[in-house]
Amino acid sequence: MAIKTAGLRPGAVVKVRSRRYLVENVEPPTDARWEQTLAELSCLEDDAQGEHLSVLWEREVDAQVLPQPDWGHLARKGFDAPHIFSAYLHALRWNLVTSTNPRLFQSPHRAGIQIMSYQLEPLKKALQMPRVNLFIADDVGLGKTIEAGLILREMIMRQKVKRILIACPASLVTQWQSEMEARFGLSFVIFDRDYLFNCRRERGYAINPWTTHSQFIVSHSLLRDEQYASPLRDWLKQHPSGSMLVLDEAHHAAPATSSVYAVDSQFTRGMRELTPLFEHRLFLSATPHNGHSNSFSALLAMLDPQRFIRGEQIKDPRLLDQVMVRRLKDELRELVPDLGLPKRDVVQHDISGLPEDAPDLALMRLLTQYRALRDKRLEGSRRSQQTAANLVITTLQKRLFSSIEAFNSTLRVHRKSMEKLAVEAESEVTAALLHA
Repeated sequence: MAIKTAGLRPGAVVKVRSRRYLVENVEPPTDARWEQTLAELSCLEDDAQGEHLSVLWEREVDAQVLPQPDWGHLARKGFDAPHIFSAYLHALRWNLVTSTNPRLFQSPHRAGIQIMSYQLEPLKKALQMPRVNLFIADDVGLGKTIEAGLILREMIMRQKVKRILIACPASLVTQWQSEMEARFGLSFVIFDRDYLFNCRRERGYAINPWTTHSQFIVSHSLLRDEQYASPLRDWLKQHPSGSMLVLDEAHHAAPATSSVYAVDSQFTRGMRELTPLFEHRLFLSATPHNGHSNSFSALLAMLDPQRFIRGEQIKDPRLLDQVMVRRLKDELRELVPDLGLPKRDVVQHDISGLPEDAPDLALMRLLTQYRALRDKRLEGSRRSQQTAANLVITTLQKRLFSSIEAFNSTLRVHRKSMEKLAVEAESEVTAALLHA
């Protein structure tokens, strides 16, 4: 067995159980009759860096000491020309400077896209923060995904981020994965039910699937499930530093009502438990404010609990400017005319000369009559019921303005729900008469 332990010493790189480890300590056997060398190892793999492992070296089936790099061949072919060495030296200096200077960026030069000047503003603000607590609230179509990718790539290159979680609606999961891979060279694993099943099948049911990779994309719906959220919290508690959360469509995590301490949704409660466990947080939403100041402050408290408190109105706009980047298309169109952003002009076209029995006019008159009947029936009801009824009529009006087909499909759903309510009401009246 002496051959098997040859080269086993602190600092050596070994391969045990199909993974690479760094030897931290070696304790030879105390009794010569038993060949049991205790090796203290630290994992070198990307998905489990630093994880400790203690093994009895001779008892491991595939244990081997990996050969050390041979530096003896250096300079055998001579030295590089001065201009080549100078270019190499300047490249090293540039990388070192950009790792510490927040005014110099690397990620824009390593992205496979044409970047607009305004898209560098979130990156600049993020690098000026000790910890990234940033809310990108740019208008739709201005490239929030690109701005987030620039920040992620820069933070990885500066070695400030080691673990990344992107949470987005289920319909955007594959889009996020493809854009991060194609535009920034970042490989993300989609965490879903299939991935969880494969991890448990390959590594055992006790494995925490969040420890198998360092960059994940997960849908909002799965984060509501404790089966997925609980192991994620355990993973983050073990590795709090160097973690970053990217929450797309962040307004979904805000409470929907205007009361000070409203009953949160399941997703709101889940995100309130998760966000403090991340060192860096990046929120994205084109509609950050839902019209209720208390809901907005609750969302900002998840982003930066040091600056904002749930239930407290934001009276100082400078606090909001420190954590939020908000640009509208109209503003950028005036500031940067060369961007080529199309301008949308709403022009009214009056349609005249339609006969009185035209289907569109007939449907609108019937819908108006239906609304008047509902308003009269709900005159003495609660305000919440009246608001819900008005919302139904407004939705029907929007569908009618869209197309006859859209109005027809929505009206069918509404009719089924009303018939169901009528049947339930009739059943309650019948039951009341029987018990009377």
